[in-house]
Amino acid sequence: MPRKNPRVEEADEKDLEVSGPKEWAAGMPGVLHSIQPALKHMGVSRTEKTLLALNQKDGFDCMSCAWPDPGHRKTFEFCENGAKAVTWEATPVVVASEFWAEHPVSELRHKPEYWLGMQGRLTEPVYKPAGEDHYRPVSWDEAFRILGDKLNGLASPDEAAFYTSGRTSNEAAFIYQLFVRAYGTNNLPDCSNMCHESSGWAMGQTIGIGKATITYDDFAKAQLIIIMGQNPGTNHPRMLTALEEAKEAGCTIAAVNPLPEAGLMRYKNPQKIKGIIGHGTELADQYLQIRVGGDMALLQAISKRVFEAEAKNPGAVLDHEFLEAHCQGLEELKEHLAQLDEETVLEATGLRSDEIDELAYRYLKADRVIITWAMGITQHKKAVATIKEIINLLLLRGNIGKPGAGASPIRGHSNVQGDRTMGIWEQMPPAFLDALGKEFDFEPPREHGLDAVQTIGKMRDGGIKVFVALGGNLVAAISDTHAAEAAMENTDLTVQISTKLNRSHTVTGKEALILPTMGRTEIDMQASGSQFVSVEDTVCAVHASEGKVRPVAPNLLSEVAIVCRLARETVAGRTSADWEGFEKNYDLIRDHISHVVAGCESYNDKIRQRGGFVLPNGPRDSRTFPTPTGKAMLTVNHLEHVERPAGTLILQSVRSHDQFNTTIYGYNDRYRGIKKGRDVVFVSPEDIAELGLNDGQFVDLHGVYEDNVDRVMRRLRVVSYPTAQGCAATYYPEANVLVPLDSVAEGSNTPASKAVIVRLEPSTA
Repeated sequence: MPRKNPRVEEADEKDLEVSGPKEWAAGMPGVLHSIQPALKHMGVSRTEKTLLALNQKDGFDCMSCAWPDPGHRKTFEFCENGAKAVTWEATPVVVASEFWAEHPVSELRHKPEYWLGMQGRLTEPVYKPAGEDHYRPVSWDEAFRILGDKLNGLASPDEAAFYTSGRTSNEAAFIYQLFVRAYGTNNLPDCSNMCHESSGWAMGQTIGIGKATITYDDFAKAQLIIIMGQNPGTNHPRMLTALEEAKEAGCTIAAVNPLPEAGLMRYKNPQKIKGIIGHGTELADQYLQIRVGGDMALLQAISKRVFEAEAKNPGAVLDHEFLEAHCQGLEELKEHLAQLDEETVLEATGLRSDEIDELAYRYLKADRVIITWAMGITQHKKAVATIKEIINLLLLRGNIGKPGAGASPIRGHSNVQGDRTMGIWEQMPPAFLDALGKEFDFEPPREHGLDAVQTIGKMRDGGIKVFVALGGNLVAAISDTHAAEAAMENTDLTVQISTKLNRSHTVTGKEALILPTMGRTEIDMQASGSQFVSVEDTVCAVHASEGKVRPVAPNLLSEVAIVCRLARETVAGRTSADWEGFEKNYDLIRDHISHVVAGCESYNDKIRQRGGFVLPNGPRDSRTFPTPTGKAMLTVNHLEHVERPAGTLILQSVRSHDQFNTTIYGYNDRYRGIKKGRDVVFVSPEDIAELGLNDGQFVDLHGVYEDNVDRVMRRLRVVSYPTAQGCAATYYPEANVLVPLDSVAEGSNTPASKAVIVRLEPSTA
């Protein structure tokens, strides 16, 4: 039975509690923090139907991360954050119709993300007319007419941009990009532009594919796993089980991270006795607390040590057979790294030579190595070059294309990789566009579209009139918050297709629509019967996802239905697409996917195999590299580390443990010892003393950039924390206000959110 929105308390800095960071993750607290909120907000029956189906072969895919599923599923195949994500979506609390009259948009804009989300599920389309300060409920027909009229009235299709979130299914993503291209533009920014775009660029240029070159089972076969710029304990906790399995099989783990994260140190598996009453499993055998932005220097230093070891013992270190058959650029790399200065490396990394020697020794000793990374690597100015150095190091000893070895970028959003496979990219290659045009009898636009950062820039300049978002929360997620808000307000119409309220619903164009949609947890009943969708995880495995509970309201439409009806309103007749048939039967969509998307042939048959199927991957499967030369490329990358002027720190943004992307589940960060608040900045005790500050003092954070714009975060409490010296950390997305829109990774254009130079000043608030 749907329930109306509850009263929600807002965080008060006076209630903030700070304790020391934890040294282990999960255990019984993980169980309690999974089950208690679910029972409280969903009740026993809804909790049982959802959590027991989560990540099961006949259930639905978790929306909280893209971590792959093992072949053999446990009864409880979910983590604490997965349970929170399900509770957040499947809550029976709904936003009542009178809510919109009671709360003007100007008031909602000042509410925090947590408060907005806690109002409950959206159940009816609402519209904010130009010049008014309230949304009002409208019918679906009126909503599609408003949007259709606006799109059909633009001077050019390129005056619209169509954003996609990683929660979107393969089926919805495929027809969404088809609709957008039939409309006439490639303006398809997506959340990948802000997270793993750097991985795609670097890997595409070096090995020909921007995806992981491993499978789930490779973790247990590895002899060494190097984890870089990644916090699995909070961002994808089920990875801890794979790491535990690797350790039990004899694997060594090295962690490279500025912060001491509990999930990298010790894991107490709540599904094992030793995880409940025992000590758990020690994970990182070596923990390198690297200076923010020093990863490229570290990787080059290890590769140099590999070459030096080969010089001492010719033929016994490098994988010459693999390098000669499959790679090029070896001599150029060797010559370049011979000039690498050790003092420069030590300054860039903040590490000692013996720490680097130890990691190099571990790498040389292991025959099967996986390097895995996330946004601590991808969101830097030199992110693409850093990931190319990861590939260099792996290639030197043949650690791609054999069991237990490979490159493993870990996607954070559940189907962001699948969306890209289905065509959600502003730069899809000609072969895909050719196949799409042939399949649907039209000529897709060929000119590259806008990514997320470029979309905000063009909005700011008045070039984007209509913005449509299939999920997500772009205003909160993108860099340069004030610039993003001003840009969004400069549009004529903003449209958000969403399950719950978020900040992007409160920062609107002159007109605004909110279109409510079903969640993954819900049964999707269409004219031909109950439907399922499909998703792709971070290791290229594709599987079905089917909701198990009744929708919270009868008026909800699925993402597929919303896209199909929008297409019928705007692009009907421009292609041979059967939009009405697609809405009734998703098998029709999958039939077309099988003809357009490489590796998805016979899609309807493959996806019905229990557990799904794995997409082909040349580097992983056969050591074939779809680069222009047909070989993997060892590359020369010129080192440039982050300079820290006197009196400043290098700031990185991080998620709390009660958070998924921009969604805030609560005000606690259990593993870092923060309770009842988020307005904190983590600083080493040495830096606190050097800057003349005090633990617990309130400070303002000022971004230090050449444009001299005063970007500032007000009134954060200094928390003494054992982070790498010269570095600091605070929470995302609040820290986005400090990052200029043009501060991006070279090549990928990803916001450089992990290396922000800041000055801490006593708070004036």
